[in-house]
Amino acid sequence: MGGLVAVRDFYNKVVGSFIKNMMPRTLFGRSILIVVLPILLLQILVTYIFYERHWDDVARRLAQGVAGDIAAIISLRDRFPGDAAEADILSIGRGQMRLAVSIDMGGKLPEGSEKQQSYGFLESHLVNALKESLPARPFHISTNKKLESVIILIQLPDGVLQVIVRDKRLFSTTTYIFVMWMVAISLVLLGVALLFLRNQMRPIRQLATAAEQFGKGQFVDDFKPSGAQEIRSASRAFHVMKHRILRQITQRTEMLAGVSHDLRTPLTRMKLQLAMMPENDESKASLEGDVADMEKMVEGYLAFARGQEAEAVEDTDIPELFQDVVMNARRQGVAVSLEAPESFRAEVRPNGFKRCITNLINNATRYANEIWITVKQSNSEIIILIDDDGPGIPADRRKDVFRPFYRLDPSRNLETGGSGLGMTIARDVIHGHGGQISLGESPAGGLRIEIRLPL
Repeated sequence: MGGLVAVRDFYNKVVGSFIKNMMPRTLFGRSILIVVLPILLLQILVTYIFYERHWDDVARRLAQGVAGDIAAIISLRDRFPGDAAEADILSIGRGQMRLAVSIDMGGKLPEGSEKQQSYGFLESHLVNALKESLPARPFHISTNKKLESVIILIQLPDGVLQVIVRDKRLFSTTTYIFVMWMVAISLVLLGVALLFLRNQMRPIRQLATAAEQFGKGQFVDDFKPSGAQEIRSASRAFHVMKHRILRQITQRTEMLAGVSHDLRTPLTRMKLQLAMMPENDESKASLEGDVADMEKMVEGYLAFARGQEAEAVEDTDIPELFQDVVMNARRQGVAVSLEAPESFRAEVRPNGFKRCITNLINNATRYANEIWITVKQSNSEIIILIDDDGPGIPADRRKDVFRPFYRLDPSRNLETGGSGLGMTIARDVIHGHGGQISLGESPAGGLRIEIRLPL
């Protein structure tokens, strides 16, 4: 029982995999297959039935008619001997029966006529009909080179009867007409189906393109829903979702920017009060450190809010952008190397993307001595690898570093841990471009940051 189950599972897996690989990948291709496959199967079935029944019956009856006419000529010649009667009989065969009839007096059939010969479809029906109508008469059948007629030689006691039959007497042209009409109608129906399917696929492709652009953070204009009712509903739902997401992003950004801006006023007053305090006051130094820390945190909040602002997408030279970031980092004393192609372009928000890479390099600088950046391009995406030789991040804490205000350093010292928004800003920028960012282990022993951006 277990063996049968294993065989069944293997069969289902192999057959299922074969069908899956043979199926078209696109909805348009699968829709065409749904339309074409039944029509093709119907044509094959109808043609087979027509060939086996109608065409076979017609060919057999036509052959029986020709064999009956030949048998009638031979019977009349046997019943009414004489040259005059023979001439009248042959005249009737040529005129009314439409047979080219002649007699070779004293003639014999070609050698080997008695042997079994291989015949085609029409000749085989004619052979069977002649055997039924002339059971005791040897005969020989051949066709001319142009296949326009069939030559029948029948051995008589005093000679050979030659009958030339035109193909129209043995073959029905309705077969070809039927097949041609069936194929022509099928092609017309297929063309109409393709036209309607293409019109239905257009709004689906339009919706897919809009969703892909919006997922990459690009601006998408509202378009008029079209197509079937279900496609119109999906398009309207997409528009509602798009506006809701944009409204939520705008509200969050404005709220965070407003709060961060309002905090600057009390910080300014606190700095004025500290400036008026005596220099020898012991608490002044600690208060100045707290105020500086709060000011850096507010700047971090404002940077996060600026990262959420809408920036126009531009056609950007990616290697050149990375060259600028690396040069700025090197001017600050950071040991960073870059490996990238000479030049390729992609649609990104240049300022936000540059801020994202800068934040990642600054984070690595706090813990590592050297940084390596690798940029690769494939047909569908851009792959960016940022490796360092620092201590890295434990695997169970890599997801946490993307949370806002989360710091690996348990202390609140901004010199060692920052405000906890650098990785959050970087992730939001990458997600805003429709990409993905993940953390792993670097070959140098530190942290690897892998970014994948769709082209």
